[in-house]
Amino acid sequence: MIMVVASIRIKPEAREEYLEILKSVVPRVRNENGCIEYLPAVDLDTRMPVQALDRDVVTILEKWETLEALQAHLGSTHMLEYREKVKNMVAQVSVRVLQEA
Repeated sequence: MIMVVASIRIKPEAREEYLEILKSVVPRVRNENGCIEYLPAVDLDTRMPVQALDRDVVTILEKWETLEALQAHLGSTHMLEYREKVKNMVAQVSVRVLQEA
């Protein structure tokens, strides 16, 4: 199993529009071959002293059966269209691709 943690910093003025576009692509991603989990998330203020809150970051938690399934996902038509739609809304992207220890 391959796990991905993607952190996407959104320009503050584009947050709501970005989330709408992201939510529209989620069902197509979840239907891809090899997708186990695809979950966009935003920070929840728990008032825990160690928590770092950032309203402008969207985190996507992903699980894929194989690296090949993840690579196919990245090249899928709907993901290429998504990246084109949001490219001017995104300030920074950080991706971690993980395997079980």
